[in-house]
Amino acid sequence: MPEKKYVKEFENRLVARIDELKWLYYEIYNSDADAFNYLIDSLYMYYQSRNKDLKALDRKREKNPDWYSGNEILGMMMYTDAFAKTLTGVYEKLDYIKECGVNYLHLMPLLDSPKGRDDGGYAIADFRKVKPELGTMDDLEKLTSKCHKEGISCCLDFVMNHTSEDHEWAKKAREGDLEARKRYFFYDNWDIPNKFEETVPQVFPTTAPGNFTWLDDCKQIVMTSFYPYQWDLNYANCVVFNDMVGNMLFLANKGIDIIRLDAVPYIWKELGTSCRNLKQVHTLVRMMRLVAEVVCPGVLLLGEVVMEPAKVVPYFGSVEKPECHMLYNVTTMASTWNSVATKDVRLLKRQLDQVFALPKDYVFLNYLRCHDDIGWGLDYDWLKNFGINEVPHKKYLNDYFTGKWPGSSARGELYNDDPTLGDARLCGTCASLSGLEAGEYENDKDKIKKSIDCILMLHAYLLSQSGIPMLYSGDEVGQLNDYSYKEDPNKCADSRYIHRGSFKWDSLKKKSSKTIFDTLRTLEKIRESHEIFKGCVSCRTIDTQNNAVLGFVRETDSLRMTVLFNFSPDESYISDSCQQYGKNAKNMISEKKAVKTKSMKPYEYKWIIGEI
Repeated sequence: MPEKKYVKEFENRLVARIDELKWLYYEIYNSDADAFNYLIDSLYMYYQSRNKDLKALDRKREKNPDWYSGNEILGMMMYTDAFAKTLTGVYEKLDYIKECGVNYLHLMPLLDSPKGRDDGGYAIADFRKVKPELGTMDDLEKLTSKCHKEGISCCLDFVMNHTSEDHEWAKKAREGDLEARKRYFFYDNWDIPNKFEETVPQVFPTTAPGNFTWLDDCKQIVMTSFYPYQWDLNYANCVVFNDMVGNMLFLANKGIDIIRLDAVPYIWKELGTSCRNLKQVHTLVRMMRLVAEVVCPGVLLLGEVVMEPAKVVPYFGSVEKPECHMLYNVTTMASTWNSVATKDVRLLKRQLDQVFALPKDYVFLNYLRCHDDIGWGLDYDWLKNFGINEVPHKKYLNDYFTGKWPGSSARGELYNDDPTLGDARLCGTCASLSGLEAGEYENDKDKIKKSIDCILMLHAYLLSQSGIPMLYSGDEVGQLNDYSYKEDPNKCADSRYIHRGSFKWDSLKKKSSKTIFDTLRTLEKIRESHEIFKGCVSCRTIDTQNNAVLGFVRETDSLRMTVLFNFSPDESYISDSCQQYGKNAKNMISEKKAVKTKSMKPYEYKWIIGEI
């Protein structure tokens, strides 16, 4: 323990954690006492500069550490410019956000990044400056303060794997500053980079092949795992860790409640490995958790780990040494859309079985759509049991969701299409992928109805899972694809902008939008008000004896909730055995007495609750 005088609150938190923090820091940074003491001094500085309202919120959440794990939280992710042009615009639209029932607002990347080389805001030039066109740090702080008064928590991406080539560290490195170059991975020739390439997969093999970029102006090679303008940070350098922790705490002190750790599996690089999910990554995340618990214990860490469950779950850490508070339920999302295209829920059921078997204190963020593309990282080893092979199946999914497959009403576009590997990622809004765009274009009432039923069924399924449901701004009103990105030279090469279009405020008047919005609010209010949706409730899948119908049960000691979802556009038979609703069973939505049926209508869903 450094021999310094601290405020008692800070000292108590630090004393409880400093032994482990020091042990981890010394292990990874070769017992560098000066660097560690610098870190501790900076933690105290950020604690002191944290305002009284945020400190009061910290104390409130310390008394209830599971405040985020119940059934009251509903999230929404949005781009500031798409939703309301500026941070001030979002501030002025908070009434709408509240009307949506949202109390967890994820503001997509809004920190300063260069136009045309920002990858949607993930190439940060300054971690302490908002993009000028969106506002200022004062505007952000004003927004988060107002959100807190309205009971809304705010989330922001923390891009920790890399910086933009426009960041001051990168500029100095380019100019030849040796200390700055140590913050990245610089090489004079291709010997070591070529050795890395032997074992490190490519993130974007078609749009940004390779993991290194030649800098002609300074005759150097730099590691760039994602894009040439995003330079990977070297976390083996303690200066990088200390300064990035400082950037994280700076954002926390601006009122950010949830720090989304972007691309966290990539942050440690080691020759001869895949540079993914290495043990040092977990050491770094655990140290960040300890740091937050000392300075701002009301702040949560959300890990972005876009991988299969076996590689995702370790980022929760252990009960004794937790890492991330929350993680994304990525593979379930992809399996959900696979079920829409195949009308077969067996893979999704298997996915849910795996999630339901995990400890109840694991909190997942569940979502149907997000800012990113949909990658088909499905369990193809298991699917082979049914004669499904990876390449042709991916082609079917992409053909289906781009409307090329006969009879498909889905409308999407591909991203990073690689014909050689038969692989691509899918883009499009929930409504367009569900057929609403095609139905409205063709003025086909039957298609419109079925697409709305599909959208509502998917959201009913989303809201019935344990964890935090995340809406993607616009999905609550059935917003369609926006093709205007093709006319923007800074966006036209990236088809993901098809679902990043401006919020269509006039769409609130549309009949279809009102139907979707009102129905979702009804479902959300039921979820928020009933204990059966709490994360601690036991869940298990049930056999509906129909591959098109997904069923699972949520149970307490006295109540059983049975949920059923028909993923088919046709009427689907269901068995009596999956309709064991219990005593005095009722439909939670209509509040009418629940009765067994022989079939479910196209895209029908049921929430039935009864006594055990």
